[in-house]
Amino acid sequence: MNYIKLLTAAFEKFYHDQRPNATHVSLYMALFQAWNSCKFAKVFFADREELMKISKIGSKTTYHRCLTDLHSWKYLSYFPSKNPFNSSKIKMAIFSPTDETVSEQYNPVIEPKAQHYNPKIEQVIGSHSPINGPVLDSYNPKNGQALVSNINKSKQTKENKQPKDRLTVINFFKENGSDAIDAKKFFAFYDAQEWYLNENTPVQNWKALAVSWIKRSNAFGNLQKEKQKIHSIKDENLKTSKNKNYGEPL
Repeated sequence: MNYIKLLTAAFEKFYHDQRPNATHVSLYMALFQAWNSCKFAKVFFADREELMKISKIGSKTTYHRCLTDLHSWKYLSYFPSKNPFNSSKIKMAIFSPTDETVSEQYNPVIEPKAQHYNPKIEQVIGSHSPINGPVLDSYNPKNGQALVSNINKSKQTKENKQPKDRLTVINFFKENGSDAIDAKKFFAFYDAQEWYLNENTPVQNWKALAVSWIKRSNAFGNLQKEKQKIHSIKDENLKTSKNKNYGEPL
């Protein structure tokens, strides 16, 4: 496949199509770069966080809306993952200069295994001649020195951003002087937010966040104990063990 021909044909289609806006084009370019990074594999995994960063889309709602639009307009095929820990699959449509899509419909039974998109790998812009056989993720620079694989690093980074499961959180809370009840509250709160602090800020280190949660929870618990202690003392002072007869003269 030729990088320039593919991109030129795609822009030709955008030129004649009145439906897409700048955000659609920006997301398509980010996806095209991911596709190029995977050596134009038939199917590749989409990293939402990286694609939003490259396309400058700040809202997950906008991202999913544009991706769905591009899918419905036949610019690509989008296969969302039902597992929040797995990335969605993307199959880019291949356009000819006459704006006709020549890609076939996706068949999960016969399609090859999807490739992982690594945005940190240097991109080589120019014509690309695919090799007959499986597409490899490795990259060999011109000087012959192979880059160190960053698969483990990426996996570790993902584990830092969000825990593997609720049991991992419970064990971590117990190790740090808390209990399972507080751990479940913590997990339920951030899992409901898809591990985002706010709309545009994902959690970078859930363990550090958990430690802060435990400290606040302990501080609140100590405050409640102090209040209960004060109320108990006041109640004790109001009590008397003597039966006084207020009818007797002083």
